[in-house]
Order: sequence, then C-alpha cells, then structure tokens
Amino acid sequence: MITKEKLKATIDSLPKEFTIEDVIEKIILVDKVEQGLKDIEEGNTFTTEEVLKHIDECLK
Repeated sequence: MITKEKLKATIDSLPKEFTIEDVIEKIILVDKVEQGLKDIEEGNTFTTEEVLKHIDECLK
C-alpha cells in the first residue's frame, strides 16, 4: 500500500507537464515496488530453482 507522502513525492517527481496516464503508470510502478519490498521483508519470495520448476510444469 502506498502512503500519502510517497504519492505526493511521486507526483512532485513528475515533469512540469504530464498526462493522467503518466501519473497512473508512475503510481502503479511505485506501488508494485513497495509491494515487492514488503514481500521480501516478509520472506514471500521464490528461489530461481523454484521459479524455473514452476515454469517447466506450466509448459508441460
């Protein structure tokens, strides 16, 4: 989940003129990065071997 402060900082980092799509894409990116960092902290990750095994199983 993104905080108000992070949202404000994200908007402040945009150029002087931008589109709504630019804002939405940037906010989604920041949110996904924050979620990824939270997953790492909580140990919700997979090893490379686990990912490769899963991909191999999906392709069968």
